[in-house]
Formats: sequence, structure tokens, C-alpha cells
Amino acid sequence: MSWQSYVDDHLMCEIDGNHLTSAAILGHDGVVWAQTPNFPQFKAEEIAAIMEDFEEPGKLAPTGLHLGGAKYMVIQGEPGAVIRGKKGSGGITVKKTNQALLVGIYDEPMTPGQCNVVVERIADYLIEQGM
Repeated sequence: MSWQSYVDDHLMCEIDGNHLTSAAILGHDGVVWAQTPNFPQFKAEEIAAIMEDFEEPGKLAPTGLHLGGAKYMVIQGEPGAVIRGKKGSGGITVKKTNQALLVGIYDEPMTPGQCNVVVERIADYLIEQGM
């Protein structure tokens, strides 16, 4: 299965009638493996800051998570594994696997919990596969 099909078929799947706004799979170095056409153009330093938070959990909390120029308030996550952020009526979930970052961005009517389920379920599968 191609990385693009993981994005198109799994990250962008329907859950209770809702879909993510955009999604991507990135290498730890910030190289895009696959993404939706509307995924925000991000800067290398934004991905570097996310990776730093996985290494030193809580580092993004004071400044927020920035992606594509948007700032998300960091909310509860799982140290070293998941970062969750909120911005207005939407938010972001970033899950780290052994080799990749899976990113899901949502807006209402999708809920934070639905976004978490979509992103974390496929990331957990990839972790089980050694990815």
C-alpha cells in the first residue's frame, strides 16, 4: 500500500459522518511522504519543534504548536507519543511512530476525540508493523 493511500483511505476516512480537514504522513526529518492537497505549507523549524516536544515533553506548552503559520494551544497528550492541539473550533493531533509523524487537522463538526481515533488508530497499526 502506498503512503498516499494511507492518507486518502485511512486518515481521511469517514467517522460518524465527519472527516479530517487535512492530513499528512511526514518523516521525522519533515520530508512529506504523503498528504492531502490542502495540507498547510509548513516550515522545517515547525516540524523540528514538534520533534523536540516528543524528546522533551511539555516543551511546546508555553509557546503552542505551530504548523503552516497556524498556532494551536497544546492540550493533553501522551508524552513522547502524541501531541494534541486546539485552535478555535478545530485542532490537530500528531502521533509519532518509529519512522514517521501522522498529522490530522480537523474542524467542527468533527470532534477532538474523533480526530484522535482516526490518527492514533492508523499510527498504532504502523507501529505494530515496525514503521
